[in-house]
Amino acid sequence: MPRLLVTGGRGQLGVALSRYADTPGRDDLDLTEPASIAAALEAYTPEVVINAAAYTDVDGAESDEAGARAINSDGAQSLAVACRDRGIRLIHISTDYVFSGEVPRGGDPATAPGFEPHDPTGPTTAYGRTKLAGERAVLTAYPEATIIRTAWLYTGPWRVILDQPGGDFVATMIRLESERETVNVVNDQWGSPTYVGSMADQLLGLLSAEKAGSVDARGRTLHLAGGGRATWFELARAVFEFLGADPERVQPCTSEEFPRPAPRPEFSVLSDRSWRDLGLDPLGEWREDLGPGLTYLASSRNQSSRGSARDRDA
Repeated sequence: MPRLLVTGGRGQLGVALSRYADTPGRDDLDLTEPASIAAALEAYTPEVVINAAAYTDVDGAESDEAGARAINSDGAQSLAVACRDRGIRLIHISTDYVFSGEVPRGGDPATAPGFEPHDPTGPTTAYGRTKLAGERAVLTAYPEATIIRTAWLYTGPWRVILDQPGGDFVATMIRLESERETVNVVNDQWGSPTYVGSMADQLLGLLSAEKAGSVDARGRTLHLAGGGRATWFELARAVFEFLGADPERVQPCTSEEFPRPAPRPEFSVLSDRSWRDLGLDPLGEWREDLGPGLTYLASSRNQSSRGSARDRDA
């Protein structure tokens, strides 16, 4: 493997890659400060940088688009220039929010083709606009960089098991399963649930293949997300099922019943064709990644409960 540095090292992807990479947080590598970027690159001397740093507060960006742009676009551009000038390979992580969120050709979201990497237009949120601007700024500054978009990223049960800070949708559903009798979850937004551990493995596989000379992803825009598709409601029900809880406790609702400052996309399923076209295996169907960690967590909880019961009986 090449020497690897991941910006945004305290985020989900940075944590997942921390065994294989240097993962500085913002205190050590601040994309809004070119001097901080230069100092970090000189200190860590990476061969490859994965830019996973981003302003990811989708709702907050609606009232702070300048703040989001400073990291997602201007900061990404500064990093691209610094990597280009030093001959460092750059992979820039982006998002499904760069698309408009409309179902392609007005079709059925359950069967419509997933988005391909063609240059998208019309993101409907400040977060999406700044991330799309960042993609364009990176490739303009450093045409040999690679853009990789993902969607619905989660750490889920491993965040709970390892007591990691932060949150994600799957981790939230795990918590709510133990706190509430029923949970209402939107059933009219479709996407690609993506387990961060599997994404990290695929990125390492890409870098290994590039180092071996069997793959060249420079200058490409790729999609890397969980296979298949789901609504948030379907994902939440699957979480309950794998935990051994009654999935009927998850009730469907509409987006209109949960208004947010930033409109969520109706459709953000990402096609894996670009990944397969490189000769690489795409991520598996999303349930295959979701199940093992939740099953392990449920087993751990059951063992703990039995242990507590034995202690009480004693």
